[in-house]
Amino acid sequence: MAITALPPDTDADIARVTEALAMITPRWNVRIMLALSGPPLRYSELAAKVSWLQSGQLHPKLRILCDAGLVERAEHTSRHVTYGHAERGAALLPVLPMIVTWAEEHLETADHPLPAIEQIEDSLTLLTRRHAAAILWVLKSRQEVSGRALARIVMPESDWTNVYPPLRQLVADGLVNTDGIGRPYRLSVAGDGLGPVLGTLSAWSAGQPLNQAAHHPVWGQPQAKPPRGPWVSSQSRPALAALPPARTGDPNPAWHNRDLFSHATTVRAKAAIQAGGPRR
Repeated sequence: MAITALPPDTDADIARVTEALAMITPRWNVRIMLALSGPPLRYSELAAKVSWLQSGQLHPKLRILCDAGLVERAEHTSRHVTYGHAERGAALLPVLPMIVTWAEEHLETADHPLPAIEQIEDSLTLLTRRHAAAILWVLKSRQEVSGRALARIVMPESDWTNVYPPLRQLVADGLVNTDGIGRPYRLSVAGDGLGPVLGTLSAWSAGQPLNQAAHHPVWGQPQAKPPRGPWVSSQSRPALAALPPARTGDPNPAWHNRDLFSHATTVRAKAAIQAGGPRR
C-alpha cells in the first residue's frame, strides 16, 4: 500500500528505509548489536556485557531483534543456547560508522564530545521522526518545495496542514531550512549530508551491496550546500568504549572488534541540554 504520492519504486524505497530505522532505533538495540559482535554468546555472557539493562529487559529485546532477522538464536542443547549476528545484522554494522562520520560533522555537542555510540543513537532519533524520511527524500530530489506541495506528496490522504509539525521539527533539528512562513523548504547542509547514510540504508534494506549507495537515484547525487544549521545532542547514556574514528574517505569504514566491543557500564554524568536539541 502506497504511503506517499511518489512513484511506486520511490515509495517502496522510503518504506523499506523507514522499516530498517524502526528496527535499530529503539533504545539499546544498537548497543546489543555491538555487544554481539564476535563469537556467539550465551544469554548470561551477553547480559554481563549489557549489565545496565534491568532484569527482564534483555530477553524481549533479543526476541524482537531475532524476529527482525538481525540476531540469530542457536539452540545447541536445551541448556546451551547462544545468540549472534544473523547475516542481515552483520551486513548492517558498516552503516553505523557512517552515522558517526555524519554526527561528527553536523552534531553540535553541549559541553564535551559524546561517545560515538551516543552520536549514533541521537542521529537515529532524528531520522525516525514521523514522515522524516519521506520529507527528506522529496527535498533532496526537488531541492525547494512549499509546505502545501510537500503535504500533497508526503501525506496525500491527510489534511495538508498536518505537514507543518514534522516540518517544524526537522527545521528545529537542523535538517531542513526555510526563509520564513510561506517560504519554500529545502535541505540544510546537515540534511544533505545524510546522503551516504540514507543511500546505504536503502541498499541494505533492498538486499543490495552497500557500495550501491553511491548509485542511489536520489541520495547518490550531490547537491549545492545551503547554509548550515547544526543541532544539539541531548543528555548522556551509559557509555560503551569509544568507537574508532569514522571520518575517512572510505564509504564503508572498517571496524575492528578490538576497537569497538569492550563495554563500560558505568553511568556518565548527564550533559547539559540546550534549547532546541533532540529529546530522547
